Amino acid sequence: HLKYLALAEDRLLACLAFSSAPYAITCRDSYLGWSPEARERNRHLLAYNTRFLILPWVRVPNLASHLLGLAARTIADDWQRLYHHPLLWLETFVDTERFAGTCYRAANWTWLGLTTGRGKYNRSHKKITSIKAMYGYPLTGDFKQRLCHG
Repeated sequence: HLKYLALAEDRLLACLAFSSAPYAITCRDSYLGWSPEARERNRHLLAYNTRFLILPWVRVPNLASHLLGLAARTIADDWQRLYHHPLLWLETFVDTERFAGTCYRAANWTWLGLTTGRGKYNRSHKKITSIKAMYGYPLTGDFKQRLCHG
């Protein structure tokens, strides 16, 4: 896990957290062109943006997209230093019932599709949670090649 705090003159503005990527997400796996074998072999090269919070009293235009861009430029080196392997891709989920994903789109993240709403531990095909939009962000130009064949 990696966690970042955004400060301005010792005042906390925002926090971001990243962890290992979820196992099998249809829209992501399809976008990347992953076979089950490639996913098993290379999922550790992805990071999942588990939390992104700008504190409610903070009002700074474009802060969200700026912080996402800064995190994207910083995380690969931090991840390599901590986990001793490269990071090629970032991804996140946005709860479509509560948020529009505007900051991710403004930071050039790619909309990958919608989840089914089944949740992490549900083995049935019934919706048990809200449907999420999934966004991804490549950290290298050859990410698909390396994730599918590397």
